[in-house]
Amino acid sequence: MKCYVCAKEGRDTEAIAICIVCGMGLCDEHIVREDIELWSGGYPFPSEKVKEKLPRILCRECFNALEAAEK
Repeated sequence: MKCYVCAKEGRDTEAIAICIVCGMGLCDEHIVREDIELWSGGYPFPSEKVKEKLPRILCRECFNALEAAEK
């Protein structure tokens, strides 16, 4: 699999990870590794924050969207 971002830029780079949100293949240059808060609960509520954060691999676009949603 090739890095989607590199392919759009005309480069041929192997992907080393996949964004957990959108599924985009990413090379080492384009991954964002972030510890994301996880929420648990029934529908529709109550929900609560899980005590531990989970490490996730994200593309820059999904990382920015999640970061904006937290604000």
